[in-house]
Amino acid sequence: QLQKDLEEVKELLVKATRKRVRDVLAAEKHKLELEIKNQPPPKPKDVAEEEKASLGGYTVKINNYGWDQSDKFVKIYISLNGVQKLPAENVQVNFTERSFDLLVKNLNGKNYTMTFNNLLKPISVEGSSRKIKTDMILVMCKKKREEKWDCLTQVEKESKEKEKAAYDTADPSEGLMNILKKMYAEGDDEMKRTINKAWVESREKQYKGDIPMDI
Repeated sequence: QLQKDLEEVKELLVKATRKRVRDVLAAEKHKLELEIKNQPPPKPKDVAEEEKASLGGYTVKINNYGWDQSDKFVKIYISLNGVQKLPAENVQVNFTERSFDLLVKNLNGKNYTMTFNNLLKPISVEGSSRKIKTDMILVMCKKKREEKWDCLTQVEKESKEKEKAAYDTADPSEGLMNILKKMYAEGDDEMKRTINKAWVESREKQYKGDIPMDI
């Protein structure tokens, strides 16, 4: 728009004969040239932004799912009302050997995503797929080896191992203490009072010599 204004001012300047008019037009020409020079260059469009704009609505992260397995597949069930009404290309799953991510576009004005990284064991990208059912998506991860998975991801496995290690100790009294601490931390006021009372009574018995071991 500024460029067009400048071209028109230049044309008028050529035609103008009176000095005062020429001075005004020259000043306007200089002003327009400065404005054009100081304009920021057009930014290259970010591909991710373009894709997001084309999706419309806002994106919701899916956290709820169920899963089970057969000898050959790990199956993840994701409930989404009305998903069967979408065009098939609106439900996309990208697989790698140790991950997959799901994108559901424009379901009731929203987009839905779910990502699983660090799967417990490698999967076959070519053999994995997704199925759209009534109010549900089924993600089928083809196992590379036909073996049982204890959980879905490496993170879950490490978390379970840490929890098991906390209770699976050589000293039974230490294991009991860990259980009591966990119950105390997660319990309500009534639970805390009960544990405190039991603790005081056990200390009193120990001091009296009724029980030799500190629990």
